[in-house]
Amino acid sequence: MTKTHPPYPAAFRAEAVELARTSGKGIPELARDLGISEQALRGWMKRTDIDAGRGQPGDLTTAEREELRRLRRENQVLRQEREILRKAAACFAKETLCAATGSSRPFTNIGDTRGNSTSVIQVAC
Repeated sequence: MTKTHPPYPAAFRAEAVELARTSGKGIPELARDLGISEQALRGWMKRTDIDAGRGQPGDLTTAEREELRRLRRENQVLRQEREILRKAAACFAKETLCAATGSSRPFTNIGDTRGNSTSVIQVAC
């Protein structure tokens, strides 16, 4: 089982990357000296290169990754709000339809007139 460690401070990561580039020591030796894994040090070096614009085409910088995360969360909220509004509109339409027709049918289909079955909502009157 692997042991987990809380995230290292940004200043520590930046200094470790700078040491790896300037000290002349190999990554395994430097990682041992710093008490971190080789994989962590290599990942920090790669992330620093990407953030400096030296990454592979398609690699996202830290700022771009944060923006993508924020936009995905916002998109999820908007989908939820749309679903709430769709249900509210169906409820209001049901009340209006049932009141206007005096329907005693237990359920009425409300949807578009093009016959698109995916947008039909069944509501109780």
